[in-house]
Amino acid sequence: MIDQYYTFFFGLYPYIALSILVIGSIIRYDREPYTWKASSSLLLADKGLRIGNILFHIGVLFIFGGHLVGLLTPHWVYAPFITAEQKQMVAIVAGGIAGVIGFVGLTILVFRRLFVARIRQTSSFSDMAVLLLLWVQITLGLTTIPFSLGHHDATIMLKLCDWAQSIFTFQPGAADYIKGLAWPYQSHIILGLTMFVLFPFTRLVHMLSVPVKYVWRPYQVVRSRMAKR
Repeated sequence: MIDQYYTFFFGLYPYIALSILVIGSIIRYDREPYTWKASSSLLLADKGLRIGNILFHIGVLFIFGGHLVGLLTPHWVYAPFITAEQKQMVAIVAGGIAGVIGFVGLTILVFRRLFVARIRQTSSFSDMAVLLLLWVQITLGLTTIPFSLGHHDATIMLKLCDWAQSIFTFQPGAADYIKGLAWPYQSHIILGLTMFVLFPFTRLVHMLSVPVKYVWRPYQVVRSRMAKR
């Protein structure tokens, strides 16, 4: 049973999650383009939204970028410039700061969603679930820091990198790298993959909409007819 657990969640589940993420997002964009939005609650209550939103997005963007670069960059690329131990410390410090920033911002957003009556009444189940799952995910990520500090030789970081790179290069036996890792790492990975599964069916899809055109978009003229009158 233990081998089956590792094989499924760390060998097969990543491909299932990524397939649902890609295919599901394409289908939703094609069939339901008008649901592709973040559904801001600013008009219902603006208190706490701005600061919470800014902190959350700053933290999440740095965390996502750090995970992407840190896990998928082969060791030989950075070895001439930095040791694995130094890279791990950079990841702990930078990731910890970004995690705390994201945690504070998300906590504010969760509080608004749950305890501001106007927002709670207009929130769907998926809105609530996504925020709570993201909050748990960031908490799990911060929980891994003490475990990483207990392994100064960076063996845990290297195992996680080898696992991620094996998944993306379709190498067999990727799940073996996760065996023996502490529960926060395993829970963090499983919940992260589950977020990929939920991605196409929630407001998270708006992350794929990069508003590049807004950089050069002209200003919108509002109430021009009223002004003429």
